[in-house]
Amino acid sequence: MSTAFPIVSWGNGTNIYEVNVRQYTREGSLKAFMEHVPRLHDMGVGILWLMPITPISIEKRQGTYGSYYAASSYTDIDPAYGTADDFHALIRLAHSLGMKVIIDWVANHTGYDHQWTKKFPGFYRKDDAGNFTGLYGWVDVIDLNYEIPELREEMIRSMKHWVMTYDIDGFRCDMARTVPIDFWVEARGECDAVKPLFWLAECEIVAYHEAFDLTYGWEVMRGFDKYFKNEMTLAEIVPLMNAYAQYPVGSEKLLFTSNHDENSDHGTEYEKYDTAAAAMAVFSCTWPGVPLIYSGQELPNKRRLKFFDKDFIDWQEKVELHDFYKTLLLLRKRNKALQESASVIILPSHHPDTLVYLCRRQKDKVLVILNLSKSAASLHFDHPAVFGNYTDLFTGEQRTLYRSNRFDFAAGQFLVLHETHAV
Repeated sequence: MSTAFPIVSWGNGTNIYEVNVRQYTREGSLKAFMEHVPRLHDMGVGILWLMPITPISIEKRQGTYGSYYAASSYTDIDPAYGTADDFHALIRLAHSLGMKVIIDWVANHTGYDHQWTKKFPGFYRKDDAGNFTGLYGWVDVIDLNYEIPELREEMIRSMKHWVMTYDIDGFRCDMARTVPIDFWVEARGECDAVKPLFWLAECEIVAYHEAFDLTYGWEVMRGFDKYFKNEMTLAEIVPLMNAYAQYPVGSEKLLFTSNHDENSDHGTEYEKYDTAAAAMAVFSCTWPGVPLIYSGQELPNKRRLKFFDKDFIDWQEKVELHDFYKTLLLLRKRNKALQESASVIILPSHHPDTLVYLCRRQKDKVLVILNLSKSAASLHFDHPAVFGNYTDLFTGEQRTLYRSNRFDFAAGQFLVLHETHAV
């Protein structure tokens, strides 16, 4: 099985940085965010994913500012974020640095006072009384009906507007599983005809790789959430990790320790993972897939950001984890073992709370050792595949591994060893 659409060349081995424009700065504007783009480029960010920048509905709005995902227009930019010229400038800056920009696309629902509720009321699902209705009991949005051919045409026209007008590089599709896969196939075909794009789906359904390059690695990440709550063992997560082999060739999973939903609803990575927060970031950047970094994780931001009201990340002169992420992202770029078609094996570590795995491709290797427990751990492994000479990613120290490799790790400690050959 393979994906129906080839991934864009720059999509292989990339990474994604999610931008919450409203909360990124005190100003909450595109212009203010642009000042951070050179820093993110230096950190090694490949793709900027902008959360919705469209206007937000007023009717049934939650909080003062409302949900980013309750749009009143599909083609306008919310004046609170800036102007069309500001967005053009952001795209040009990113492209000049070799970065790409994808935007959030909310195809399942709109806000109650979206332009279409007056212009195209037949596009919406209604209850028996003829009232607009929505999913999951969300009070501020109403569902679109994809059985209506004209809706599909208008939706695709709106998506193409952003490609043709602003030269965006792709879409992150919100609640993708609630929209029929055949619509996404049609939308991708038409949008990619304008310009080859990168497509990320917020879902974990294998069939959706017919239209999407990347889907969420929820099952594994939720498994880790349960592990840190003592509801699951690492041994029980391993089959979930290996199950991703069922996905089509050329498709990948999005791995993360935070995003806008996680941060606001479930807590920061420090709340969830405690002393293992950095180790889990290492996992998301070294396990096969595409790593996601959320706004402020590199600071690090250790608090939940408000979802329906104004908030801001308190940027300091020193971005403490900038070099940490830069080091990991650079390794992904240079070492073929962390790129497409690499193989990975999980090694027995003889400790229930440590995870050891080896990624390989051609002559390149990356060996990752993570102590995810809240206490010190002693582990050992003896596998011919790991024998060789390595460089410690974070210290530069040279290390040789042969038989009976033993390590004593502090709580949350990690080690990344690599053998990288020049391209």
